[in-house]
Amino acid sequence: MKYTFKGGAHVREYKNTAGCEIEKMPAPQKVYIPMSQHIGAHCKPIVAVGDEITYGQTIGVVETGLGCPVHASVSGKVVGIEPIKNAQGVVIQTVIIENDGKYTPCPDIKPYPKKLEDTTSDELVEMIRAAGLSGMGGATFPTYAKLAGAVGKVDTLIINCAECEPFITANHRLMVELPDLLVKGTEILRHALGLLDAIIAIEDNKPDAIEAVQKTIDEQGVPQKVAVMKTKYPQGDERQIMFAILGKELPAGKLPADIGCVLFNAETTTAVAVAFYDGTPLVKRIVTVDGDCVGRPKNVLTHIGTSYRDLVNYCGGLVKVPKKLVNGGPMMGFAQWDMDGPITKGTSAILVFSEEFDEKQSHPEEACIRCGRCVKNCPMHLMPNYLALYTSKHMYDEVQKFNVMSCVECGTCSYNCPGNIHIVQHIRVAKGVIRAEQLRAKEAVEASKAK
Repeated sequence: MKYTFKGGAHVREYKNTAGCEIEKMPAPQKVYIPMSQHIGAHCKPIVAVGDEITYGQTIGVVETGLGCPVHASVSGKVVGIEPIKNAQGVVIQTVIIENDGKYTPCPDIKPYPKKLEDTTSDELVEMIRAAGLSGMGGATFPTYAKLAGAVGKVDTLIINCAECEPFITANHRLMVELPDLLVKGTEILRHALGLLDAIIAIEDNKPDAIEAVQKTIDEQGVPQKVAVMKTKYPQGDERQIMFAILGKELPAGKLPADIGCVLFNAETTTAVAVAFYDGTPLVKRIVTVDGDCVGRPKNVLTHIGTSYRDLVNYCGGLVKVPKKLVNGGPMMGFAQWDMDGPITKGTSAILVFSEEFDEKQSHPEEACIRCGRCVKNCPMHLMPNYLALYTSKHMYDEVQKFNVMSCVECGTCSYNCPGNIHIVQHIRVAKGVIRAEQLRAKEAVEASKAK
């Protein structure tokens, strides 16, 4: 039996790097490490210009609220702390470190002092928090907070290995080459949650990954099972995985833990194992580098803070004039304006496309013909046609009536639209306006209370 969900689309895959083994890229001369690479409060730098720092040293902490500490991905000297825009265009304080090439390890890097069976859930939550782990599939929600919120509430643990975006194969290669770490990380999370078993969910277009993970599970004799899902976009969205495997729909405004489930990304799970067994915090990640402008597309294990430019140059440089640089996948990623932007914890891919390739994928926007494809294929069962229409007319009250905040921005509607209407962009605009209005209303209430 292969699991699936209602709606979605069969998008062209472009999995060009599926056979490319992960290469370890040397760290560049400088790394640019933003003080916010997660959902929640920004970190405060705890280093100063001129400081000599070690590899894996904590350089930013969250003083209050939700957030993850940030660590140095090289050893060397802090040469700047500057405001730099992140992938979403938000200005973030960024620590710039000049690499000394020594990779002198921080004294704090050491394996966890207890055996797994002797650890408590609270100890594992704190270990994961200190390691700075956040969701590496792109959502960047702090892993410790997700785990803490699930302890005692869930009966199902799912490791999300779908990787349904076109081009991206980072998790695919991780499963093929590092299944031992994936399975060990799953065991740590299962132990923390006190569950009897766990599910590793993989799409059926990755038979070598399915085989490698299943073999490792059998060899280690752990209570885990592989759930094979039909290949369909956006199978990697947690709501679709839960429906496919468990037959459960997540109510609007609820978290997976509210219906007894918690999901973790494949690379996040592997990072849990690295933090526990090696002691190294989250300072590296696997990135797929692809697109028709890239000389030699690859899967690269790179240091966080490496610039897009350095990463692309390592992969053969640009062989065509680029028109579009995308951080993430082509369906849900963000177009960038600067080749010197940094790789962060949530960067799964860097894609560079030429004018020629982009023209093949897009055409001028035309009028909606009421075909209903966006409605038929929406995995969240929304009406994207009305969301786009009302947003274009600035009718945000009507947009809210059609549950715009439930949209996961997967892009299935835009992909299927024969009129090439930028539906997701309309939806993002609407969400931004609504959130801004909600924030203003909240601030007004707080101000009135203060009086």
